[in-house]
Amino acid sequence: MIRALFSLLLLVHGLIHLMGFAKAFGYGHITQLSHSISRPAGVLWFVTAMLFLVAAALYLLRKEWWLIGFPAALLSQLLIISVWQDARFGTIANCLVLAVGLVSLADWTFDRKVAKEVTALLAVNKGNAITVTPEMLAPLPPVVQKWLLRSGAVGKELIHTVRLKQKGEMLTKPGGRWMDFEATQYVVVDQPGFNWQTKVQAMPGVFLSGRDKYANGQGEMLIKLLSLKEVVHAGGTEQMNQGTLLRFLGETCWFPTAALSDYIKWEPLDSRSARATMTYRGVTATGDFFFNEEGDVTGFEAMRYGDFNGKTSLEKWHIENKSHREFEGIRIPYQNEVTWKLKTGDFTWLKLELTEVQYNRAAMFE
Repeated sequence: MIRALFSLLLLVHGLIHLMGFAKAFGYGHITQLSHSISRPAGVLWFVTAMLFLVAAALYLLRKEWWLIGFPAALLSQLLIISVWQDARFGTIANCLVLAVGLVSLADWTFDRKVAKEVTALLAVNKGNAITVTPEMLAPLPPVVQKWLLRSGAVGKELIHTVRLKQKGEMLTKPGGRWMDFEATQYVVVDQPGFNWQTKVQAMPGVFLSGRDKYANGQGEMLIKLLSLKEVVHAGGTEQMNQGTLLRFLGETCWFPTAALSDYIKWEPLDSRSARATMTYRGVTATGDFFFNEEGDVTGFEAMRYGDFNGKTSLEKWHIENKSHREFEGIRIPYQNEVTWKLKTGDFTWLKLELTEVQYNRAAMFE
């Protein structure tokens, strides 16, 4: 709705500038402009109108419309000043165009930054086309073997890279308002890492740009309001590194052959659960996987650092896998809920659904 309204603003504001062109060349009786306008100035009014119309089209196409919108608004303002008494209210529209353009530019810059990170992440992939065999599962606990068989991984290539898309809703604090989000994530398995980018709709017209990444054993979180104002920027600490490593470990349910990686050690707990310990770049973390009778992975639980009421503490972190389906022949959980099990009660803060998953394609989505 907001996108449609802003497109309409660009369109109407642009068309209004044709009045200056018509006034200069004597087309019709333009009473709205009492000042005379020279023909050279009339050409500028026409050019400004065309710039706004092109900007509107680019905005609808989700292209870099601000490249045209900025000069259009600036030129428009100069023309408005020349006939101030008649056109001064056009300043409001120009201010809106410049403000939205600034946000769009910041968002484009944020996307470019993440794209460079993803390119660097995917460049470390050097995986070979190795087919998973039943013999490769032998060192794993029986319940983990059953999971990999159930997933359909046996007989397929080891997963080296993953790219996926998500949608869902999240909370920032207990009792808060659920906010919709969409996200894209890239994962490399051989040298474990991921890059997750999201847009969270905080309220109509207001969004948060977020990026979590784990690379070279280091975790980092960046959140910006409207892609402009930094809200959270944290990384490099022991707690962050442990947390992002645990996130990678918990999300291996989306790329099951990672269970065969040398950096993960398994031990059985019982017929329905197994403990995984992941060690990478000097950081170690442990989590428990849970399975149903058929062999689907139904959950993951670990002690993870989190920020609560301005303090960092080690708390129980639980992923519940709600439903399973196949993506490219691999059966994985595609609906998940994430809960902090706090002393004050459970805090379910994330509900997500995978909408697209692709394996072994070391390139970004187009």
